[in-house]
Amino acid sequence: MVKYIQKGESLDYTPGSNTAAGSVVFIGALAGVTKLDIKAGELGALAVEGVFEFPKASGTAIDAGDALYWDSDSGKAVKTPNAYYLGIAVAAAASAATAVRAKINVGETAYAGTGSGS
Repeated sequence: MVKYIQKGESLDYTPGSNTAAGSVVFIGALAGVTKLDIKAGELGALAVEGVFEFPKASGTAIDAGDALYWDSDSGKAVKTPNAYYLGIAVAAAASAATAVRAKINVGETAYAGTGSGS
């Protein structure tokens, strides 16, 4: 039998190291954004639904509806598929733009299981 637990917009998260508010964190293939600073070993929350503004590399235009990925090395949203699927762009971002808005954890590859950590 299935038992309802919670709505699911936010999930409990206990980091292994101090994690600043606004950090992108992955639990497997599930992208999350920390709502507040979370100290190592202390319970906090990850937002796993919603629209967020992410930094993006200049030089690449993004159209609304494009799939986005998180480049953990640069700390930026990119269009190049890599290990961390982020979500879908909800607004266009010009090549020179430094940010893009995206709805996280949606899209055909949202739960492909390719992510493995933050």
